[in-house]
Amino acid sequence: MAVEPRNTSRTCAECGHVAKENRLTQAAFACTACGHAAHADVNAAVNILRAGLALREAAEAA
Repeated sequence: MAVEPRNTSRTCAECGHVAKENRLTQAAFACTACGHAAHADVNAAVNILRAGLALREAAEAA
């Protein structure tokens, strides 16, 4: 299932805050709103997984 990856590495997987400042380096993510910190790729993967699951649920409900 295709998921739009845009901003997934800038979006906090904990609170949903989106900001370019959340992405400290290529590998580091730290949310400026809630303080959540993680590897940037792991944070993006969580966001992509959630988006894919939401799309699947919507398709199953239709």
